[in-house]
Amino acid sequence: MKRSELAFWWLLVLPLALLSVWGLYEDSTLFLKTTLNGLTLASLYFIVASGFTLVFGLMRNVNLAHGSLFLIGAYVGWIVGEYSGSWLLAVLAGFVSSAIVGVLIQIIVFRRMQGEDLRQTLVTIGLSIVLADLMLWYFGGEIYTFDPPAWIYGTTSLPIIEKFPTYRLVVLCVSIVIGLGLWGLLTRTRMGMMIRAGVDDRGMLSASGVNVQRIFAMTFALGAGLAGLAGVVGGTALSISPGEDTRYLLASLVVVIVGGMGSVPGAAIGALLIGLAEQFGQAYAPTYSVVFTFVIMIVALAFRPRGVLGKAT
Repeated sequence: MKRSELAFWWLLVLPLALLSVWGLYEDSTLFLKTTLNGLTLASLYFIVASGFTLVFGLMRNVNLAHGSLFLIGAYVGWIVGEYSGSWLLAVLAGFVSSAIVGVLIQIIVFRRMQGEDLRQTLVTIGLSIVLADLMLWYFGGEIYTFDPPAWIYGTTSLPIIEKFPTYRLVVLCVSIVIGLGLWGLLTRTRMGMMIRAGVDDRGMLSASGVNVQRIFAMTFALGAGLAGLAGVVGGTALSISPGEDTRYLLASLVVVIVGGMGSVPGAAIGALLIGLAEQFGQAYAPTYSVVFTFVIMIVALAFRPRGVLGKAT
């Protein structure tokens, strides 16, 4: 292991170990509750960032409108949930609506600007501003929330902590299932092999008779749909309001940078670090809570520029 990599792991692990020992000694209940809050927030960040790592990290499409897809899914899911009274239909509507918008973005923008990172960045920034203003015009500045189904509503008794929201534990389980599903899709299926082959050598894959554009559109739809799904899931755990698109876009960028571009396990590690840092910062040093997230990113860029699990291209 290189000296820079060794220094990176020391800077990452040592503060966490010291914080754990001090937190358990000082107030074990607060420490464990904060840890669970960090894990559930990390789960939400991972669901958003897993879609982002498919589009940005794997396909190399700079989609800075990803946060808008999160908000579109949340708002559409809220409308469907209000009219149908079904939370599951709201989740499905959030996924499908964002997937459709994502495919349109892929066809209209990225298919015409493949490999032009600067143009993709500028166009998607403009698109995110337009979409944010349209949603603000239609939905206003109100805060929207979702009511989870009765079977996941309420609290669950846990050792030491006593009671913890059941829904947050469900979000943690859902993120694990999504992570395992994406990892299996990319590493154990024919479609996953075609996605990776298309990124590495699009011309060769096309020459073998595979419709590359269709594969890329399907991948983009999946990544966008996960953002929309996270909008409903996140709106149920927290709330939905203007500005959430920017928050989750920034979180996704940091998660992908820290975890490594194109790596689903890396996105999970990045989300875990960012979620825990944010919650522990709010619990123990609220004035500087935002700083901890960027400290992690700076350390990662300084010692592991490709991310924790990033590979050389």
